[in-house]
Amino acid sequence: MATILSLSNVNKNFGALTVSDDVTFDMPEGQALGIIGPNGAGKSTLFNLIGGTLAVSSGTVQFAKQDVTRVPAAERCRMGIARSFQIPHPFVGMSVYENLLVASSFGNSGHHDAKAECRDILDRTGLLPKANRPAGSLTLLERKRLELARALASGPKLLLLDEIAGGLTEAECHELVETIKGIRDSGVSIIWIEHIVHALTAVVERLIVIDFGKIVAEGEPSKVMADPLVQEIYMGISVDDTAA
Repeated sequence: MATILSLSNVNKNFGALTVSDDVTFDMPEGQALGIIGPNGAGKSTLFNLIGGTLAVSSGTVQFAKQDVTRVPAAERCRMGIARSFQIPHPFVGMSVYENLLVASSFGNSGHHDAKAECRDILDRTGLLPKANRPAGSLTLLERKRLELARALASGPKLLLLDEIAGGLTEAECHELVETIKGIRDSGVSIIWIEHIVHALTAVVERLIVIDFGKIVAEGEPSKVMADPLVQEIYMGISVDDTAA
């Protein structure tokens, strides 16, 4: 299986503060990878380094066998890296459908029928009935879905999800997990940062744990969550029995 993403000895420093410490891993195409760690561990910084909104201090980032270490974020998006953010910030004065058209127009570099693809994405993410509503009128779950839909509209090969389940009820979280499973099953590679571990392990095949910017554990989710070091890092965080 081809490698979609490869990080080699990636470091990010802000002065004397190291927020990514020699991060190295390969990700096969089509895999769903989860990343967990305490607040401040460097998870979102890692996404910024992969997506290109932050420059690495040292090391290399390869995407689809191309060195993208110095490639700007906008170009990485056109190459096929898309992400959602923890706090959705849609264009509130535009309709849900118009939000997707903007993402498709600026992010998707391939020849495509943007209108048809956006309608399909709205259907897949459960937003088709809300297509003509102002984005500012959506509930939190709907905004999370719109954040996901906008990322999909850019035509990603690799989708970065940053705590997309945060703030949702258990039922809403379950709905979102089913949507993400469908995206995974369509062949899109996924890296998902999440504190709701039972949601994460329902989707991902592999788990990486980061603490103080370093990878401290990696592997099959149930084995990783049984690691005493991981349990110590997550002391006080409730982990679903199915993930233990």
